[in-house]
Amino acid sequence: MVHADERMFQTGWFVESVVSAASIVLVVRTRRPFFRSPPSLPLLFATLGVIAATCILPWTPLAPLLGFVPLPGRVYALLAVVVILYIFSAELLKRWFYRRIHL
Repeated sequence: MVHADERMFQTGWFVESVVSAASIVLVVRTRRPFFRSPPSLPLLFATLGVIAATCILPWTPLAPLLGFVPLPGRVYALLAVVVILYIFSAELLKRWFYRRIHL
């Protein structure tokens, strides 16, 4: 699997946290399934911009200042799986919530 040292773990945690938070914005903004309710272009581009900037940050000159290290591709793949599962679970929970709470 991934044998991460402290700096790689912290970098991965940061990337996963920001990417998942940015992604969840697209899920919770609507009662409908997020894939059936497209976001506005400004929201979509802002979200994709945050995700892209976060993913490349460990490869920039700012990374050492923040204590980050470049992440191997397998870590990005693992983080993608975690974020996809998080989005899926948020969508399921949202569906459950709106069935129970009639707003």
